[in-house]
Amino acid sequence: MKTFLRLPLAFLALLCCLLGCRGGRGGASEGASLHDLTQIKDSGELVVLTLYGSTSYFNYRGQEMGFQYELAQQFASSLGLKLRVKVAANVPELMTKLQAEEGDLIAYPLPVTKERKDSLRYCGEEFITHQVIVQRQLGKKTLTDVTQLVGKEVYVKPGKHYTRLVNLNNELGGGILIREVTSDSVSTEDLIAEVAAGRIAYVVADNDVAKLNTTYYPGLNIRLAISFDQRSSWAVRKECVELADTVNHWQRENKASPTFTASVKRYFEFSKILPHSPILSLREGKISHYDPLFKKYAKEIGWDWRLLASLAYTESHFDTTLVSWAGARGLMQLMPSTARAMGMPPGKEQNAEESVKAACKYIEAANRSFRMVTDERERIRFVLAAYNAGTGHIYDAMALAEKYGKDKLVWEDNVEKYILLKSNEEYYNDPVCRNGYFRGVETYNFVREIMTRYDIYRKKIAG
Repeated sequence: MKTFLRLPLAFLALLCCLLGCRGGRGGASEGASLHDLTQIKDSGELVVLTLYGSTSYFNYRGQEMGFQYELAQQFASSLGLKLRVKVAANVPELMTKLQAEEGDLIAYPLPVTKERKDSLRYCGEEFITHQVIVQRQLGKKTLTDVTQLVGKEVYVKPGKHYTRLVNLNNELGGGILIREVTSDSVSTEDLIAEVAAGRIAYVVADNDVAKLNTTYYPGLNIRLAISFDQRSSWAVRKECVELADTVNHWQRENKASPTFTASVKRYFEFSKILPHSPILSLREGKISHYDPLFKKYAKEIGWDWRLLASLAYTESHFDTTLVSWAGARGLMQLMPSTARAMGMPPGKEQNAEESVKAACKYIEAANRSFRMVTDERERIRFVLAAYNAGTGHIYDAMALAEKYGKDKLVWEDNVEKYILLKSNEEYYNDPVCRNGYFRGVETYNFVREIMTRYDIYRKKIAG
């Protein structure tokens, strides 16, 4: 009888112990202890949840970037914590992961709604966004009032933008020619590029995305608003009062800091466009002042020196002092981490020879990474693409090409099509992709521009 009683008691004790254990970062269990700022500090790291996007988080040349990412990094640094990022596929998954304690903080502008306030605690910077008409600046022909949209073709993606445009059309009594673009291979940013090129006239976008795109296409006008303001901010679990209060205090202090100002300018103000002057002296057969360096180091990687010169022109327009919006530096525009990895001494970013030497080491490594591309000229395109985007995004595009029946070892009209699609949610969230969102239009144009100029150099400048 005593043995019979002892077994259930031991079993119950074990059961109580298991139920009382905390679920950990992979998921919370009932009765779990509070995981607030104190526990986060004890762990030594802040885990943030976010979404891929041009204004939130992405990987560029092997470096994590994005406006929301930089703010999260600044917050983590203020606490002396290491930052770790987890990416969700969409907003509902962000909230699910937060409640499951897979992250401490949603570092993404989450729209503020009454329903979400029941389970979340909003905190930090309050981002105010609204929907705008993106159009070219055309003087007196530029639309300044929503009534002028009547009779105009306006392109829009499904979702909130389409819903708002339909409602506006009803408010105006009809007449807007709504062109809903349902193709998953076309993003709002793709449509903005079409506006900039003059192929379509009007697109609906959120003002923050529109503002970022004006740094790529300076001739755009984004002043015509078509919706009320939408409030959004970061969020934590409802019970994490200490963390929310700390975020709020940090945000008030950080907003006036040079680091915050620099992040705003990097994404929403600095122009991504450079001036043009591709040949120093056609009469003397000189592309640039750095031709001797291109000739010296191109031999080491088996490239035509004029191809290396074309790459340098696209990167910096032969300006050794240039610092890009992303932090790339010098003649060959290497990211700091890449420069260090290629052996460039600290403080030598503006040294032309060190820049070319390090760039050629990177090109040589990328060339090895794409040795499966046996055609030499074809491999050059892959290497150039990797120089611009990072090897990971090119591998993603190759995987997508293979999945959809294209040749993953051919760049033009094959892999290049899928680097373009890496800015669309359906594709960068595809299981074959490991590196998330990327603004692929830059890489697409980058490769074509360099190869086109290289062909011009070969015709005009002796080898």
